Amino acid sequence: MAGMSAADWAFWDTWMRAQRVLVRELDQGLQRDCGISKAEFSVLMTLGRPMRVGELADALDWEKSRVSHLLTRMENRGLVARIEDGATGRRTGVELTAEGRRTAERATRAHGGNVRRLVLDQLSPGQAMAIREWAEQLIERAERG
Repeated sequence: MAGMSAADWAFWDTWMRAQRVLVRELDQGLQRDCGISKAEFSVLMTLGRPMRVGELADALDWEKSRVSHLLTRMENRGLVARIEDGATGRRTGVELTAEGRRTAERATRAHGGNVRRLVLDQLSPGQAMAIREWAEQLIERAERG
């Protein structure tokens, strides 16, 4: 496999920097506009229905311990509630509270607006299609291994 040229490295460096800037701006927007982190946003968007903690961890592709710690903080803020398994009485599930649903709705609008402003409004339809096709191919190649 051939090495990378200076132009290849410059492209890669620009691409990586753009990703970092975009993630930073979107994270700051969620914090500023909604008072939540990107991780909390991910949980709010994934919890469309009550789920077991392990199921939520799998859906997010996170370690169960990370999810559990985040859920504890979110529960303390009134965004989620732990639910009990009827058979064992253990708190094994989680669901959004009314406040969690309201926060998810606000965050969806705010985050969507920021994505539109920072990304979508800046692309021509052709550019958007090219990036989407490239991203889908990258995902497919990476997931095939």
